[in-house]
Amino acid sequence: MSKVGGGRNFGYGKRLAWAGKNALQDRYGPGHFGTVASHLHRWNLFVSFLKTECGVKDARDITIDLVDRYGSQLKQQVDTGSKKVAYAQNLLSTVNVVLTALRGDNHLAVSPSTLVGERTVVREYSPRTVDYSQLNHALKALESKNERPVLLVASLCRELGLRFREASLLNVHTALKQSRTGGRTNISEGTKGGRGKHADRWVSVSPQAQALLQQACGEAGPNKNLIPEQHNYVQWRNHAYAQWRLATDKTGIRGFHDLRAAYACERYQQITGRPAPVMSDGRTATKAQDHHARTIIALELGHNRINVVSAYVGSAK
Repeated sequence: MSKVGGGRNFGYGKRLAWAGKNALQDRYGPGHFGTVASHLHRWNLFVSFLKTECGVKDARDITIDLVDRYGSQLKQQVDTGSKKVAYAQNLLSTVNVVLTALRGDNHLAVSPSTLVGERTVVREYSPRTVDYSQLNHALKALESKNERPVLLVASLCRELGLRFREASLLNVHTALKQSRTGGRTNISEGTKGGRGKHADRWVSVSPQAQALLQQACGEAGPNKNLIPEQHNYVQWRNHAYAQWRLATDKTGIRGFHDLRAAYACERYQQITGRPAPVMSDGRTATKAQDHHARTIIALELGHNRINVVSAYVGSAK
């Protein structure tokens, strides 16, 4: 094979595994220990493949054909059930990250979903916060520590189906005004990929949610949202997540995302008159009712594809 220059492993070390570690540390800098460790573990699996299957020990010898071959092997493992598609995608994403760091370009980057398939996550357990007694236990813990902004953001996630970032950046004054005039609010701040800036995402506001928005306005005062003035967003997120973990300790509630899933399950029952599949060990609504509910919930959650809703309400089968 012809080498592409830059010295063995592009100057990052004599051994391929070690070169990957050095390139990752160069890319991420100090800190990010967990991220680097995860990438390094997955990179070493690729290194093993290169050595045993291809006889390659130098990053300069890696070609797009070899990466595709690795993807094909992973696809076979996904098809036989020996690997989850999400993990196979992560393995290929790491290959992209490390090779880009080593080479200084993305000429060997591949699409993980194209090579091994799309992720199809299906929720298999009921969201804990569907039961308000579980949620109220956490909210009382926050109240006792005077963590009212965290309490209100968590409540907005539950009552409006928002992501943590969306609930944190929500203009609560505008949302309350919209809910009073039209019974719904448009989610535009903090949306994934900035989608809210380019498309309307109207969410119905129940009387309970409207009362919550009124409380949020009182807490925010002249500010647009619930992020305390002394915090930037990253500081606020770190603080809120730490407080939420403490408040939900021993409850089984898994992060703020559980609140969003609980909202989706509640909306499914409101729309179909039947419990969400994950709540009843399978779909009991008709296919037409199920599809209608998923279409509405996908829009309210800010997703473009209805199959994503399975991660919130369970399988459509």
